[in-house]
Amino acid sequence: MENEFKEQKERLIKYWTDYAIITNNKVIDAFRKVKRENFMTEEYRKYAYVDNAFPTLAGQTISQPSTVMLMTQDLGPEKGNKVLEIGAGSGYQAAIIAEMVKPGIVYSVEIIPELYEFAKNNLKVYKNVKVFLSDGSVGLKKYSPYDRIIITAACSEKPSQLFKQLKTNGILIVPIGDKYMQVMHKFTKLKDKIEEEILGEYVFVPLKGKYGFKA
Repeated sequence: MENEFKEQKERLIKYWTDYAIITNNKVIDAFRKVKRENFMTEEYRKYAYVDNAFPTLAGQTISQPSTVMLMTQDLGPEKGNKVLEIGAGSGYQAAIIAEMVKPGIVYSVEIIPELYEFAKNNLKVYKNVKVFLSDGSVGLKKYSPYDRIIITAACSEKPSQLFKQLKTNGILIVPIGDKYMQVMHKFTKLKDKIEEEILGEYVFVPLKGKYGFKA
């Protein structure tokens, strides 16, 4: 099965490079190193390199590989960076970023206990990832400011409360919209303003917590 996974992985990389979808070689290198199958539940493991989202636990999903890599590419994590991830999920996104920033560190926050345990277990081999059971919608002030912040759940509005936890020249990536469709935003915090860039349409599960979607 391992050889089959490698072949499927390389086919996906060829698709990304042929169509100039993923152009950052460091992102591709991280994708090669991290085994997505290790972040999926047993029943879906055989589909690890099908370019789709799949269920994980507690009604949540692991995003499709193309989405994870595009978000990572737009986030632009660099060696030595300190990164905050809101929504650990299965831990896959954190593992990809961890490969790119080491010896930098990824702080990943998950609000759902079952997923927190799942991600923590999946990430135990990554010494530069720390997983927290907490309300990520308020950030993680203790270790701020961060070079990068990535939110892997849909927000109903701009997460202004997190800009103060971002360093000057830091980047924040977040999908914003309603529960059914969102637009990915890239915010860059400059000295005297926040720059905003629109990156395309996506569908994510809704953010939970204080600044999450209201039921």
